[in-house]
Amino acid sequence: MCTVCGCGEGEVRIHGGDHHHHDTGHGHEHHHGHHHEHGHGHHHHDHDSGAHHYGEGPAGASVPGMSQTRLIQLEQDILSKNNTYAAGNRQLFAERGILALNLVSSPGSGKTTLLVKTIEMLADRFRPCVIEGDQQTSADADRIRATGAPAVQVNTGKGCHLDGHMVGHALEQLPLSDGGIVFIENVGNLVCPAAFDLGEAHKVAILSVTEGEDKPLKYPDMFAASDLVLLNKTDLLPHLDFDMDVAIANARKVNPQVKVLRVSARSGEGMGAWCAWIEAARAMQLAGHPAGEAAQ
Repeated sequence: MCTVCGCGEGEVRIHGGDHHHHDTGHGHEHHHGHHHEHGHGHHHHDHDSGAHHYGEGPAGASVPGMSQTRLIQLEQDILSKNNTYAAGNRQLFAERGILALNLVSSPGSGKTTLLVKTIEMLADRFRPCVIEGDQQTSADADRIRATGAPAVQVNTGKGCHLDGHMVGHALEQLPLSDGGIVFIENVGNLVCPAAFDLGEAHKVAILSVTEGEDKPLKYPDMFAASDLVLLNKTDLLPHLDFDMDVAIANARKVNPQVKVLRVSARSGEGMGAWCAWIEAARAMQLAGHPAGEAAQ
């Protein structure tokens, strides 16, 4: 997990619509530093299968020269700091009746294309705002802005996920509306984003049919943390051996309560159900807002 991978040591840049750059290293640090000590991470060898298992100690990870106790301490320190920032974001969303959705997936799952289509379908009812997370480039934020929706690009450099502090900075640059929606498109990664709360109401995992049905089993933390799974690019099913029923069953093995929708931005399949799910989640967020439906 990201506790020990060293991500975030590079410069984080936040690009708003005005393309101003903000180096959050000046007074706002996002460091997951390397720590070195004697000791060994726990792992074992499965001689029957030839497999090596490095995630079975108390910390669930193994780093050469670092003990399981130290790994646990690092994880607790980093996540505690992140959770403080996430709580601030969540308070802002609650006070203004804003629904925040954290979209997570592997690279190439079709998140941005799906998000563009979603914004186009919702534009006549309200104007969503978007936070785009990528290691480099502003290409995805540019695609979002082409729809007319405000978007802020967060480039994480070597970082493999967004965190609560980055999202808080990005929110400062968005024209947020009471009762609105903020889509957070996380960096393409099914590992580290699972552990980092951004203040969102829901994580939405996007699994493309061009990937394997066993992705939920290989990356259980992400699918366990998500409230909704979108099985994306269903228009490609006639050309693939992907088994939808197996994929859904695997997702529910790690998260029995998860809802699953089949969607395609190209054919339109399931897009109405996806937008209806968003509307229902927004209504629940507004129900907890002091102004209620008046915030619409």
